[in-house]
Amino acid sequence: MKAAPEAQLRLLDLQELDTALDRLAHRRRTLPELAEIDRIGGRTAELRDRITTAETDVSDLDREQSKAEQDVEQVRQRADRDQKRLDSGQVTSAKDLENLQSEIISLQRRQSDLEEVVLEIMERQEAAAARLAEIRAEQISAQSEVAVLTERRDAAEQEIDAEAGMTSTARTAVAKGIADDVLALYEKLRVQFGVGAAALHRGQCQGCHLALNTTDLNRIRATPADEVVRCEECRRILVRTPESGL
Repeated sequence: MKAAPEAQLRLLDLQELDTALDRLAHRRRTLPELAEIDRIGGRTAELRDRITTAETDVSDLDREQSKAEQDVEQVRQRADRDQKRLDSGQVTSAKDLENLQSEIISLQRRQSDLEEVVLEIMERQEAAAARLAEIRAEQISAQSEVAVLTERRDAAEQEIDAEAGMTSTARTAVAKGIADDVLALYEKLRVQFGVGAAALHRGQCQGCHLALNTTDLNRIRATPADEVVRCEECRRILVRTPESGL
């Protein structure tokens, strides 16, 4: 495979641009904001579950409080009816009066007990509502944090994309000066190794960073300048430069 020395040198420029594009792509994939957004996303999902649980607790306690208050009202109404009967003078039997008075006292104690239950439920309901409000506040804080991080991520991505766009334009211009067969070999090697073309610098391949032996150097030295040579160790395209040490 042949290519003019100038075209081979362009391979190094192309590789430099491709390396820059790879760095930009890696930087875009590993923006710190992405990891933070994912982390907070997990926390937000947890907060949603906690909110659902807390809302259920509050709702259950609301129903429990309503039921307890109804029980109190029923006992109170019954006690009021008994008291009115007692006050009306309609009950004349001593035994009936005694039973009625005993029932009123029992109802009053029952009402007192039920009112304490209502107070206890109200305290639990207040605590549950406070927990719910606290979790919702955490959710709002997390959402605000995600909004800030998203804005920063978008700005960073736009900056990277702009730089990548300019680098891609420069790459296209450089690639035009390289023969199709050489370019195809370069692309194949770049997919395999990440680096398709490397300079021979002071007798060392800059792709695998291994020094070539004397035999390989003599072979390359005797190879015409327009012949594309490969590193015997890593098989990348080896580009000769004035600093190759030949």
